[in-house]
Amino acid sequence: PVQDLVRRYAASFADRVTTDRHGNVFVVNNPDASLRLMFAGHCDQIGLLVQHIDADGFLYAQTIGGWDPQVLIGQKMLVWSDGGPIAGIIARKPIHLLNDEERKQVVKLKDLWIDIGAKNKDDAAALIKVGDPITMELGFRPMLNNMASATAMDDKCGLWVCLEAARRAAAKGLRCALHAVSTVQEEIGLRGAVTAAYTVDPHVGIAVDVTHATDCPTIDKKSEGDVKLGAGPVVYRGPNMNPVVVERLMRVAEAAQIPVQPAASGRATGTDANTMQIARGGVATGLVSIPNRYMHSPVEMISLDDIDRAADLLAAFALDLKPDDEFIP
Repeated sequence: PVQDLVRRYAASFADRVTTDRHGNVFVVNNPDASLRLMFAGHCDQIGLLVQHIDADGFLYAQTIGGWDPQVLIGQKMLVWSDGGPIAGIIARKPIHLLNDEERKQVVKLKDLWIDIGAKNKDDAAALIKVGDPITMELGFRPMLNNMASATAMDDKCGLWVCLEAARRAAAKGLRCALHAVSTVQEEIGLRGAVTAAYTVDPHVGIAVDVTHATDCPTIDKKSEGDVKLGAGPVVYRGPNMNPVVVERLMRVAEAAQIPVQPAASGRATGTDANTMQIARGGVATGLVSIPNRYMHSPVEMISLDDIDRAADLLAAFALDLKPDDEFIP
């Protein structure tokens, strides 16, 4: 469904929209230009897969992506069956019935089950199969100061930035070929970006993902950096990022008076920038991130101002490129 939304969104401004066998969607403008620029935002989110249906019709699951099982307790879930979404919930024994030792224990995923209201295994299995995907119930909640909370802000907000930046840039005239790609399977190993970057063979690539906002209690700024919601997109420096791309992003941001927050990563990042950088003969890569509180939880929180500014930054970067630009460090 997300990829269908991407295709419909892009139809009004893209010169070409295609989908590969992996599921990546390519939104392309000015495709015949000699310099190729790729924006990558992943469409997938962390979730679960049905692993087992017990005799009483309760579902047990394995994870897709990195979960803290503690955040799953008490959540409304959707099982995506062939016939459509099936409502479920994750709960545990009521506190009244927990003994002293059970109250001290950290819950494990294997001890959690999904209740869909089935009478027994046959009742559940008539609708649901092993391997059906499961997500938290979707929803969008506006917050104060133009903030918003939802599950899967990682990385639906980054995907929106890539597509909206492509739309804004296309309206003003590009000198490069711009490929905005909705990549798949980032959460299980950056897999979509591998195949997408091979297909596009970009000279320059920018991944747009989320990063940890540190402007909330319990997070140490000395080890995680100083990243605030509403202070602008984050531009990373480090070995995963081409220094010429980083300098150009900062210069474009200053010229357009777009506030940005610098950040550092001393290793290959856990984003599509990781695999894009080493695609084929190498890609001059940048990473622009959206500050996100409470990542990989049902209440991920971002600033809508940050994603708007990020879209402006990427559009300005694309419009600044010329066919003879070089990005050799």
